Amino acid sequence: MAFSGLFLDELIRRNDIVDVVSQYVRLVKKSGNNLFGLCPFHSEKTPSFSVNTERQIYHCFGCGAGGGVINFIMEIENLTFADAVHFLARRVGMTVPDEAVSPEVRSRRARLLNLNRDAARFFYEALKSPDGAAAREYLARRGISPEVTTRFGLGYAPDSWSALCDAMIKSGYTARDLFEAGLVRRSGRASGGFYDTFRGRLMFPVIDVRGNVVGFSGRLLGDGEPKYLNSPDTPVFKKSMQLFGLNLAKKTKSGTILLVEGNIDVVKLHQAGFDGAVASLGTALTEEQVQLLKRYTKNVVIAYDNDAAGVKAAERALSLMENSDLRVRVLRLKGAKDPDEFIDKFGRDAFANLLDSVENHVEYRITTLLAQHTLETDEGRLAFLKAATEMLSRVSNAVEREIYAKRVAEISGVSADAVLTEVKKALRARMKANARRQEARERNVRAAIQPKSREIRYTNEISALAEEGVIRLLVLDCELFKVLEEYDFSESEFTSDYLRRIYDMIKLRYEENMEISPPLIANALDGAEAAHFTKFISKPESLSNAEAAMRDYIKKIRAAKAAAQATEDPEAALLRIVRDKSGCGGYEHGT
Repeated sequence: MAFSGLFLDELIRRNDIVDVVSQYVRLVKKSGNNLFGLCPFHSEKTPSFSVNTERQIYHCFGCGAGGGVINFIMEIENLTFADAVHFLARRVGMTVPDEAVSPEVRSRRARLLNLNRDAARFFYEALKSPDGAAAREYLARRGISPEVTTRFGLGYAPDSWSALCDAMIKSGYTARDLFEAGLVRRSGRASGGFYDTFRGRLMFPVIDVRGNVVGFSGRLLGDGEPKYLNSPDTPVFKKSMQLFGLNLAKKTKSGTILLVEGNIDVVKLHQAGFDGAVASLGTALTEEQVQLLKRYTKNVVIAYDNDAAGVKAAERALSLMENSDLRVRVLRLKGAKDPDEFIDKFGRDAFANLLDSVENHVEYRITTLLAQHTLETDEGRLAFLKAATEMLSRVSNAVEREIYAKRVAEISGVSADAVLTEVKKALRARMKANARRQEARERNVRAAIQPKSREIRYTNEISALAEEGVIRLLVLDCELFKVLEEYDFSESEFTSDYLRRIYDMIKLRYEENMEISPPLIANALDGAEAAHFTKFISKPESLSNAEAAMRDYIKKIRAAKAAAQATEDPEAALLRIVRDKSGCGGYEHGT
């Protein structure tokens, strides 16, 4: 069932988009009615994420994300529309009408989360049972205390065919529930049935930042592969979007998140007092996890294992984070393969001292490059200098580039001016390549007008550009419908079905004397449609000559139709009509 328009109007009115977005994004730069910040949906160095206080919408000029406050919560919290509505309703103390959501939509996610919670309790109790003796011995051998075991909710999956499955079905869940949650697998036996996914493993519940058990990671106690087994992706769990331990680490007062490789490392670091430790569930760091980190910290220390795989993983993580606003440093372990072993061998104070002298990402990369090249030969020095100058050209801060260029010069025995010259050459080459790519994009006028998403295609870009302008003006002042009536303009003149649907929404609300606001329209569209709507609705449009602008848009739509029916070259027609600024200063800015 759909939510009523009146309910959504009130929900959006009470959830000011600036207040909501500010809980996830630091909005600092102001321009007119727009606040800017770094986009939470992709990595960037320069703020391109805009929140319009007047229109109550957001739009990223980098990745194209956009919409109203409900769309934002759907994206940032990975929720369905219905769940996002409930989320925002809880935020402001509103009651969601019972008839607003179907029972299936309302209960499915909650049921899977309840199942995961009950499974976590089953594993926790199994750890304390006689069957859990081997797991308890393993924890004792690794030096993990009962208090920390309880804090993380660690448990044990019995080495049994269907112990969990049988217990959960007895509690009222179905085999379908268990299969959808990734807790059981289908049996290949002739008799069919299901068997437990996790067997004979130390269990680590994966808890999201809202405190829900969304999945599990299980460590094998004996020999065999895989050593770690994670829940598959489910309706409530996406491995690439979760970080083990973040539910606890987000509360750290240190202001720094420690990124490590293993679950045990996280547990041991928390036990030693380093409560900002998290891990990426045994996989390489993802862009989604970087965005998740940015919500809770500005400082990240990478503390991966001290082996070739760890060095490679650290380099990948640095590459993902180099364009974010995170301050990233890398801890180089000496005398131990991972943080867990280091603390066992040298103690927590030694680890704290190591953190105090941690290298920033540029220092780390220089040291890594040194280990990969010999400076004893001219060829080795040249290879090192080439790699180092290329790396330094990606450093955005000019002062940092100069400081580390001098460091590279000292190491390699050449003049600082020579290294700086090469860094600047590499930087210019990178900027030229970026400029060429930008020029190529701008040369294709049609591609620039087409929405980014391939789900929306304009068959007549010339007309669609003006149709967007009609919608933009109507959202600003719905009384401009009178100008459309004066010129006998109707929805049939729209060439884009997508834009016609938006026009019809606006007209219906106008005829029923209902509020017309961008977030309400955006919420009635799907993700790609809402993103493009917020993009074109955010373009400047002046009401000082709104009637003239509306007449000009009508002229352009009709001229585009005439051009399409004639033999005129479409590209030439597009350029001619776009460049025709007569009677509409707003249109010029709108393009």
